[in-house]
Amino acid sequence: MAFNVSILHPELDFKTARSGGKGGQNVNKVETKVELYFNVKNTSSLTDDQKNLILQKLKNRINSEGRLMISCQTARSQFANKKKAIQRFDELLTKALEKKKKRIPTALTAAQKAKRLQLKKRHSEKKEMRKGSFD
Repeated sequence: MAFNVSILHPELDFKTARSGGKGGQNVNKVETKVELYFNVKNTSSLTDDQKNLILQKLKNRINSEGRLMISCQTARSQFANKKKAIQRFDELLTKALEKKKKRIPTALTAAQKAKRLQLKKRHSEKKEMRKGSFD
């Protein structure tokens, strides 16, 4: 069952700032950079297990107050940057909440073992041939 991340959108906080880089005449007067904040610890939309999973997997992006921050300043408009930040938020949370599939260990076949041992033997013989007797 996949979690619908869009139910968290009303809990998002946004801040804008002047973005670095190109901008021409608008560079010093238009705030195009968007910072998205989401308080993981205080949200009521997630279960405790989901919160712990997010805090564990995204620990490098979450500050000491438990707030996830995503910054976007690639586009030249605030609206486009806000859209990209929300998209990145959705992708991050979806990936963080995915259950990791348990790996099923596979055994080597007898033919694979024999082939590996044969290659090792050939390789060691090749190295032995390189050794010269220095009498």
